[in-house]
Amino acid sequence: MPNLETERFNLRGWGEADTDFVFDLYSRWEVQRYIGRVPRVMEDRSEAVERVARNAAFNHPIYGIWAIEDRESGHLAGALMLKELPASGPTEPLQPSGEIEIGWHLHPDWWGKGVATEAAGRVLEHAFASGLTRVVAVIQPANAASQRVATRIGMTHQGATDRFYNTVCEFYTIQQP
Repeated sequence: MPNLETERFNLRGWGEADTDFVFDLYSRWEVQRYIGRVPRVMEDRSEAVERVARNAAFNHPIYGIWAIEDRESGHLAGALMLKELPASGPTEPLQPSGEIEIGWHLHPDWWGKGVATEAAGRVLEHAFASGLTRVVAVIQPANAASQRVATRIGMTHQGATDRFYNTVCEFYTIQQP
């Protein structure tokens, strides 16, 4: 997974030193309320250790789960994902849909500062430069802030769908320019 840069942020891989941030981020209801079919907060630091290890092991030349790090302060702002999107289905684990999804999870301290727009825009540039021709986003219907980010990065709203994650999401797409 390549490191990427924006004007204000480094998008980089995860390391053990990021565990406390991951636990802080995903133990907050205001962050987790829109993530997953049945949202839940992290309750134990061991879950963060596991998530960091899983993110750190994600090794692909195009896809990734990046830590968003402020270049000036070194503080983490959140996570940016570009990965295969699971299709809805009757058995776990859900199988790939053939679509590539972009998504973001930000710490509340960084909300409203253009972080998701800047980081996601850079990852889309990387995706298209790497040969992808289409990227999608699936967003919980009540998550108006993420829907605005999808629109700001050039994605087009395609309506609601239940084709992914066994839940109803708002579906956004963008084609390679």
